[in-house]
Amino acid sequence: MKRSLLAAGGIVGVSALLLSACASEPASEDGPVTITYSNFTSAGGNEDNLQTIVDAFEAENPTITVDITTLPYGDYFTTLQTDLAAGTVADVVDTNYDFFPQLASSGSLAPLEVANPESYRESLIDAYAVDGTSYGLPSSFSDVVLYYNADLFDAAGLDYPTSDWTWADEQAAADALTDSASGTWGDHQPVSFYEFYKVLDQNGASFLSDDGTSVAFNTPAGIEAAEWLTDKSGTVMPTIEEGQGTADFDTNLFLEGKLGMMHSGIWVFGALADAPFTWDIAVEPGNTQQASAVFSNAVGVSAASDHIAEATAFAEFLTSSQTMIDVRLDSGWELPPTSDEDQLAVYLTKDTPANRQAVFDSLDSIALTPLVENGQQEMQDIVTEELIEAQAGRKSVADALASAEERINAVIG
Repeated sequence: MKRSLLAAGGIVGVSALLLSACASEPASEDGPVTITYSNFTSAGGNEDNLQTIVDAFEAENPTITVDITTLPYGDYFTTLQTDLAAGTVADVVDTNYDFFPQLASSGSLAPLEVANPESYRESLIDAYAVDGTSYGLPSSFSDVVLYYNADLFDAAGLDYPTSDWTWADEQAAADALTDSASGTWGDHQPVSFYEFYKVLDQNGASFLSDDGTSVAFNTPAGIEAAEWLTDKSGTVMPTIEEGQGTADFDTNLFLEGKLGMMHSGIWVFGALADAPFTWDIAVEPGNTQQASAVFSNAVGVSAASDHIAEATAFAEFLTSSQTMIDVRLDSGWELPPTSDEDQLAVYLTKDTPANRQAVFDSLDSIALTPLVENGQQEMQDIVTEELIEAQAGRKSVADALASAEERINAVIG
């Protein structure tokens, strides 16, 4: 995963979405204007989809050219922080729910006069506002599902995953699908903060204490959840030494027909469009309960931009235009932040994956990203670092969680 979770307002009752409208014309300047846009959301297979939206914006705004920079998610926020420090930040930037508070509180984002605030789902646009003023516009939301290669399941004589599956069902299928002779692996799930808080929820455990001032994951249920992630390595999924954990490793392995199942977001639909085998999705299994991660992305306009009006117009078009809705629904590139019942119905009828209903069924039980007032990034990094130590066999899971508990409490307490 790679994208940030929407916590504010939750995401239930998808039918409440409203039909979006195009942004208004920006104030004109003397001569053509070029604005820059730095993003991570199109990386890994949706670059052409983004370009389609940009082309439509430029056609409606012939005096504005958009210069796009696309970075992998793993590099994006480090680069953004460097650009902010150097004063070289793009006019329009991607953000997510986790990083937005840091951007907004630092004064890096311009307040936005949104032409059509009613065109956005209220919980989404409110998530990127401070004291009633928008400093970001939601660009998409998505969730994580279980992908599976139906051809591999058929060859192994296995039933396809269903919404009733548990961890035990997934483990049994992963064991049956793993074949060292052919280099085929049964399962893949990233070993990271974003997966850990979710599997904690799936096991009835919590990441943070009720008051949010300390962690609560160092428990038997927490250890069991961490083992669910780390024990896959070298048994039903490749090890770190074999490339696990590198960018797009799971997607590429899946495309090669060498991976039976993977946990990933719906933003991967586009990358799998030309897969030479039949694949589908299901709601992620849980242990004591189901829980799916829901993510929200947004765009903001740099407070240092020389073209705030033009940048704002592009930001609105990118997040609320009919072109954006059509492109996202047609391609499966996450979900638009605004929609209506008819458009959602169209989404469900699109080819591949056949079970798109799982995207919405996953919203019935969501795991919210644990957020803290101070030390958010450090907390996330520590969890991932310690889990990787356990995955690599350099620490026991119990020792890794104990170390993570001590380190994180020192940062956030």
